[in-house]
Amino acid sequence: MGREPGRGSETGRGGTGVEAPGATCGSCPHRCRLREGQTGRCRARSCRGGEVRSDSYGRLTSIALDPIEKKPIALWRPGSRVLSVGSYGCSMDCPFCQNAAIARAGADDVEWRAVTPEELVGAADRLRETDESVIGLAYTYNEPLTFWEYVRDCSRLAHERGLANVLVSNGMSTPEVLSELEGLIDAANIDLKAFDEEGYRRLGGDLASVRSTIETIAAWPGCHLEVTTLVVPGISDSAGGVDEAAAWLAGLPGDIAYHLTRFFPCHRMADASPTPVETVRGLAEVARRRLPHVLVGNC
Repeated sequence: MGREPGRGSETGRGGTGVEAPGATCGSCPHRCRLREGQTGRCRARSCRGGEVRSDSYGRLTSIALDPIEKKPIALWRPGSRVLSVGSYGCSMDCPFCQNAAIARAGADDVEWRAVTPEELVGAADRLRETDESVIGLAYTYNEPLTFWEYVRDCSRLAHERGLANVLVSNGMSTPEVLSELEGLIDAANIDLKAFDEEGYRRLGGDLASVRSTIETIAAWPGCHLEVTTLVVPGISDSAGGVDEAAAWLAGLPGDIAYHLTRFFPCHRMADASPTPVETVRGLAEVARRRLPHVLVGNC
């Protein structure tokens, strides 16, 4: 495991309209404008040598062999397992984050281990040799698109060895990043945290960008897509919102599975109450009027 001094003492702010010497990050819709040595709001990318680069490339904080259903992916290769990896950093700031210890962290705040793409893909390949249920890699736990270059490089190597790639993301991406990953991702689960723009702004995100990501991945040939809404009281438990989301998903290409998952108190909402089971199940019935595959989680 390793630690390394931080590369900058300030956090970049995107969307202010104030230009400063440096470079603009194109990793997510915030498009942070960073001065030399400054770190973006995701805490995982910084400006170095006049370019914004990934600080978390190959720095893994989490690695585990998981059932595909845990991602959650329900309708693609059931019963298989994936070597799941995460780093640190995130492009959003959800008060209910289940992985805040790494998602809201920078390099100084966590223990990480440097793992090259060759090492990671080799480890998955060796696991497959002894366990035929192992099918590939999953990029998950924190927001993997904060280190999309690592996801791309690992995914290329994985495909060369006949391994699959699974992306679990909040969907806060840009067309440039998605174009780098097209053809490399075999299955994805994208969070749809709410279905109103103001709700997304409160979480540090952008609904239009997430919708664009979901639309883009839904159109990728050969990529299986599922979508998850964590049902959080007062944020994403509106029947009208779920109905609108389900109607929109029903109009996209493919047969998208929609997961509605029960919230349990954590992070800055540790004092909140869990979502009532009947609320989640009721919202699932609302979504089933629009979609054939609606699943409930944590109930």
